[in-house]
Amino acid sequence: MSSESFLKEIQAIGEKFLLKLQKLPKSEPVEIVCFCVVLLFIVTVLVLMIIACSCCCYSCCGCDGRPDTRSRKSQVRPAAH
Repeated sequence: MSSESFLKEIQAIGEKFLLKLQKLPKSEPVEIVCFCVVLLFIVTVLVLMIIACSCCCYSCCGCDGRPDTRSRKSQVRPAAH
């Protein structure tokens, strides 16, 4: 899929979303509730993905300025007699 067709697809989805938002005040209550549930699901998934990625980056990359010492394994050697 080329970037141009991808952008056109995103634009078409955005236009459908805006059209749905414009028609929402005239819709039945059931349709409004369904739309809100779907929107809440999408937002929840995005927030959870952001939290998961930020936690993973924080623990793996040492984003706090300190390298993660827990992931390193030190080799234990037997004591010399």
